Amino acid sequence: MRSVSIFGVTGSVGESGFDLLMRAGGPAAFRTVALTGGRNIARLAEMARALGAEIAVTAHEDELPALRAALAGSGVEAAAGTRALIEAAGRPADWTLSAIVGSAGLAPGMAALRRGGTLALANKESLVCAGTLLRQTAAEAEARILPVDSEHSAIFQSLGNSNLENVEQVTITASGGAFRDWPLERLAAATVAEASTHPNWQMGQRITIDSASMFNKAMEVIETHEFFDLPAEKIRVLVHPESILHAMVTHKDGGTIAHLGPPDMRHAIGYALNWPERQPLPLPVLDLAALGSLNFRHPDEIRWPALRLAREVIAAGGAAGAVFNAAKEQALDDFIAGRIRFTEMAPRVEATLDLMAREPHFSREPGDLPTVLDWDSRARKAAAA
Repeated sequence: MRSVSIFGVTGSVGESGFDLLMRAGGPAAFRTVALTGGRNIARLAEMARALGAEIAVTAHEDELPALRAALAGSGVEAAAGTRALIEAAGRPADWTLSAIVGSAGLAPGMAALRRGGTLALANKESLVCAGTLLRQTAAEAEARILPVDSEHSAIFQSLGNSNLENVEQVTITASGGAFRDWPLERLAAATVAEASTHPNWQMGQRITIDSASMFNKAMEVIETHEFFDLPAEKIRVLVHPESILHAMVTHKDGGTIAHLGPPDMRHAIGYALNWPERQPLPLPVLDLAALGSLNFRHPDEIRWPALRLAREVIAAGGAAGAVFNAAKEQALDDFIAGRIRFTEMAPRVEATLDLMAREPHFSREPGDLPTVLDWDSRARKAAAA
């Protein structure tokens, strides 16, 4: 029986992964090693019981008594805190879904790679902060990383067996988020509630706001560079309001292969779960005639300066990715808390990058996890409002 773990199971991506496992037979089809979550203890316990997990871990140590109580009599081990997350990630599993949001997912993802198997990576921060380190760890452990972001899964599928040397460019799409059609002068007054509504995707608050600011897409540009070893000039972004075409690969002979599908994360997760085979998934068949038309336009980088910053991060290399992500996460925290405006997030990130670029060894690739986390910590302090 195949063994699986899901890290961040109570988030939107984790919920989709759980749904697929249950539809495929649940505990009759999979041996679930570990499920982890945050403060939604009731849901974490419910999922752990449903899948018969060996261990359930909450990231918050103060929630351990509640988790133990919720799992009483189930036979599921309860644990809490960062060390418990890393220990659970180190338990052997054939397939692990890394769906923890933010840099908090980096250490468990690294632990999962070190013990081998397949890491289905939805945590884009891992590649942005420590792409080289992540790939080296996978190679040393003979582990495999499969992309679960919809755009990177689409690129992976569109590439097939193609040689990357034959790729002219890769295009990823962006819905444009909540403020796609707002007048620029209105953005400064945008509220957290307004930024937390996505026109197409059902996602958590943080990634939904990142979609509105296009920081989510900026992260994906860097992730495309790291995962597929493509230079920034071969990666472009198009605004596509319908969120049907997720990515395109254009070859040197002029041919373009595109991946289309409904805006539902269960496709990318299901593809990674079943790879290299394809299995039926609970998704509607795309009806292009019913859609009628698909629309595309170039992104306005005055509206979305995060895209320009992504290219600058790729050019800088070294610790720039870790600093960029940490500053972005801190700026987002400050916007949600009401300390800065929506339009102040990108300038805050840019200022932090400029400041940290003066630090010794900024241009050097972080060689280990403690170094990545040190850059993360110092960048957050520099970016704080």
